[in-house]
Amino acid sequence: MTDPHSWVAPTYERLADLLAAATVATWDAPSLCEKWLVRQVIAHVTMPVRLTPEQFGAEMAAAGGDFTVLSDTVATRDAALPLVDLLGQLRSPELHVWQPPGGGAAGALSHAVIHSLDVTIALGRPAVAPREAVTTVLDHLAATNGALFGVDVTGVRLEASDIAWSTGQGQLVRADGGSLVALLSGRTLPDGRTLPRR
Repeated sequence: MTDPHSWVAPTYERLADLLAAATVATWDAPSLCEKWLVRQVIAHVTMPVRLTPEQFGAEMAAAGGDFTVLSDTVATRDAALPLVDLLGQLRSPELHVWQPPGGGAAGALSHAVIHSLDVTIALGRPAVAPREAVTTVLDHLAATNGALFGVDVTGVRLEASDIAWSTGQGQLVRADGGSLVALLSGRTLPDGRTLPRR
């Protein structure tokens, strides 16, 4: 069985390739992350490259222990970094081996896949994450029955249109695997589809 963490580096590398060829306007386009532009998503996912554990602790203290506040603060501030720096951090081996505290390899893969989809879906581009990675994250999110991101999948059947994957019973929601990851992550798709909140 392939180590799920082995899909993290290709996801970030392909995302960097896509953005390296993009215009500045693309970096300033909205993402699926509420209130965040593409450049803020990239500033967020590359945060482990820039912050030492001590710096992260200081940022968390300044945010009053609220990780959402910390994330918004750092993403907004560091989105102003030169694009070449953000691209370099996306390609950093340090980012590719990073694992979130308590999240392990599964958390690292979910972080890479979900945020890459925040960018590619919003831009109308194909997913950069390997298909196997998308399926693995779908399995991980489905196993929590929507609890990770507070979505309610009661009475809903999710069915992928591009891979052999489905879960649940009830009203059919059919979309490509990446879009299903986004829905299970509490995002709203460009066509307005979303899952109800708990």
